[in-house]
Amino acid sequence: MTPSPGDGLLRAVEQSSLAAAMRSEMWLYPAVEVLHIYGLVILVGSAIMFDLRLFGLSQALSISGLARHLLPWSVGALLVIVPTGLMMFSAHASELIDNRAFIIKLTLLMLAITNAAAFHAGAFRSAATWDRDADVPVGARMHAAASVLLWLSIIACGRLIAYV
Repeated sequence: MTPSPGDGLLRAVEQSSLAAAMRSEMWLYPAVEVLHIYGLVILVGSAIMFDLRLFGLSQALSISGLARHLLPWSVGALLVIVPTGLMMFSAHASELIDNRAFIIKLTLLMLAITNAAAFHAGAFRSAATWDRDADVPVGARMHAAASVLLWLSIIACGRLIAYV
């Protein structure tokens, strides 16, 4: 296989002091992975709770109020997930970049972000008209279905990274 321009960058990442510590300190990698999973649980839990509301559960709850309540939890979770994910990546960058499950996970993550952005830029703008005790528009429910499918797939791919 011919080296790609990114190979030098991947090697530099793997040779960083952080990456070396992630590989050599017995409890560092597992501790970072646990924090990553905690963040993922909070993020995905928040997303799915919101999606369930869009599917029609708990119609007495305000959709915009639920969004305001869950958004800080999601942002906080991202502040944990992103650095811990980068820390784990640094330890095995060149292996992960060739791991099909990792690539699919990142692709699905980009799709989940795009889906959320499209929901907030589109369907959510009219949420005041279906905020409480009203049928949620089909488009909003489709975003919710895509969200659930994407997040469950992201979790599955994250778990499969170790096995492919």
